[in-house]
Amino acid sequence: MTAAPQGSSTRPYLLRALHDWCTDNGFTPYIAVHVDASVQVPPAYVKNDEIVLNIGFEATSGLEIGNEFIAFRARFGGVARDIVVPVDHVVAIYARENGQGMAFPMPTEPDEAAHEAPPAGSAPRGLRLAGSEAEAPAAAAGDEGQPEPPPDPSAPGGGRPALKRIK
Repeated sequence: MTAAPQGSSTRPYLLRALHDWCTDNGFTPYIAVHVDASVQVPPAYVKNDEIVLNIGFEATSGLEIGNEFIAFRARFGGVARDIVVPVDHVVAIYARENGQGMAFPMPTEPDEAAHEAPPAGSAPRGLRLAGSEAEAPAAAAGDEGQPEPPPDPSAPGGGRPALKRIK
């Protein structure tokens, strides 16, 4: 019995499709990204080796969702930054308004530099899936291209965004 050819990754195709679905339905597409040395994002907005980014057309300039990288410009704290994310570091894409989207496995080949000297008290973690729908991400570039302030962890419903599984 012969094994079927592996082919290319489906992740970039699914990312483009869900980005299109969000845009077509008037939703704001967000991506959750596992951050290591291969990801180019403002480090001040990274928490626990993860960042959540608004990849809607209103918040980005020159958005390209390629087969290897997602690249665009966005404003953080009023400063335009070039963002480059390897597609295999995207751990989820979802609509901000209702949490519908898709989660992906963590990157399989960790960056060696990221594991040589991990910051004290931080460990990579996966995206938590939950049932709540109207939570704002802590480090996403906002609709106006500005980062949203982190939610108050003591407030009810504050914290990480959630994904809703659709069957």
